[in-house]
Amino acid sequence: QYIGKGEVPGRVLNQFSMDEHNGYFRIATTSGEIWGGSSRNHIYVLDDDMNVVGKVEDLAPKERIFSVRFIGDRAYMVTFKNIDPLFVIDLSVPENPKVLGELKIPGYSDYLHPYDENHIIGIGKEAVDASAEETFGRNLDFAWYQGIKISLFDVSDVSNPKEVAKFNIGDRGTDSEALMDHKAFLFDREKELLVIPISLHEINREQYPNEVPPTAYGQLTFEGVYVLSLDLEDGFRLKGRIKHTEDINENNNDE
Repeated sequence: QYIGKGEVPGRVLNQFSMDEHNGYFRIATTSGEIWGGSSRNHIYVLDDDMNVVGKVEDLAPKERIFSVRFIGDRAYMVTFKNIDPLFVIDLSVPENPKVLGELKIPGYSDYLHPYDENHIIGIGKEAVDASAEETFGRNLDFAWYQGIKISLFDVSDVSNPKEVAKFNIGDRGTDSEALMDHKAFLFDREKELLVIPISLHEINREQYPNEVPPTAYGQLTFEGVYVLSLDLEDGFRLKGRIKHTEDINENNNDE
């Protein structure tokens, strides 16, 4: 039964940018254009009549939302252009949302998944700031995506979130369906098991005797899944890989 509507500025990224909790609807949006420098990011809280009763606006100017997760009285938001700010936002008072803390690290997370009430798993891409030389002399404010990055964030101190563990996979060109479809992300806390599909691209370092440029793409060497263990003491550890194809010339055959 249709009972009403509400309206807020901006665009919604995906279903994780919207949430209902204790009779309030919470939504995260991006307005403006990132390349024009006008982009801003916001969280709005609406009551059961779909009226805006609280908001936090203009977060991370010139960036856009890459992932959001609402968990109880908190929201976790990742924005990105050349570094990855993770915002911890308090929504316990719907009329007065507050940014509690912020963490800035290279790269970004496309998907956030709860580990427990004080830890969040993020999966996305590593990134390297672009220099003027790499952008043909133009001083452009962005970064080159690299391989897959999986992070574990500790948010027990909400004013000082930390990346306490990370695991990098592959070089530029490496991708995962889990970045676009959360159903491709398997995590079992009881079994300390994390499984994600990976299209692995690796760079032949011998082709770059001095230094591998951040613009260089790797060659496809593996299609399948990575099986990792994850716990708070040891972080991420590779348990093994399962191949889904047999016709790729792999650089590393240790499965």
